[in-house]
This record gives sequence, structure tokens and C-alpha cells, in this order.
Amino acid sequence: METNRATEHMAKGYVCSESVLLGVCEELGTKVDDKIVPRIGRLFAGGIGRTGSVCGAVVGGVMALGLVVEPGETMEEGLAAMRVAEEFRRRFESEMGSINCRDLTGLDLTTPEGMKAIMGREMAQNVCLPAVAAAYRIALDLLREAS
Repeated sequence: METNRATEHMAKGYVCSESVLLGVCEELGTKVDDKIVPRIGRLFAGGIGRTGSVCGAVVGGVMALGLVVEPGETMEEGLAAMRVAEEFRRRFESEMGSINCRDLTGLDLTTPEGMKAIMGREMAQNVCLPAVAAAYRIALDLLREAS
């Protein structure tokens, strides 16, 4: 299993979105508020508040890209800047098979059974940590390619 700054944060108890966001920011030397940055990512866990929607690792990666990618001064430049998020989504989905938490985990996190399963070590090892590692790597790859 790939280990990096993001997976190290996850091992410390951060959720997927927090882990990717913090890991990418640290890797790039982007100054962040250690209290605010994790909190803005917290509720994306479980696919936006356990709804199974977009994986928190994807959200964390896109948030990290948004902190680094210049938005541009014109509408055209702004739209061009968004292509990095489009490419991030494409690469993550290609590698992981989906960008949605429910598809990745096969769980309904709104049920007690789903929550029990997601909290188990097996799900973290087989799904969540690989998703966090992929999101982290893809975000950094895209930023390196853009520079």
C-alpha cells in the first residue's frame, strides 16, 4: 500500500478529505491554518456527510488544487484553470473506478451496518487508504505538470 503524507494523516485519525488536503498543502509548502483547513474538509467524509456521494479523497484533492491553481483574471482564464479539476476527476475515476464513496466502498453509510463496516480496518486498508493515496498522488502530478 502506498504511503505518503496524506495516508499518514489518515492513520492519525483524519478523514479522507482532510488527509488529502493537508498532505498536498504540506508537500507543496502551502501555508495553512492547522485548525481551519482540516475542519473545512471534515464533513465531506463518507461521500458528503455519509451520503455516499463524491468521495472525500476527491473533494480534498480538488480543494488542495483550488488553493494552488491560479484562477486567472478573465472568464476564459478561469475556465482554463478548471481543467485541472476536470483532469483530476478523470484520472481518479480511471484509477479507482468511481468518484463516489458508495460505489468505492459498496456500503450505505446511512445505516448502522454500513457505519460499522466503514470503521473496520479492512475497509480502510482496501478502499479508503488507496483512495487517499491516489488522490494525493494525482493532485501532485497535475500540479507538477502545470508548472
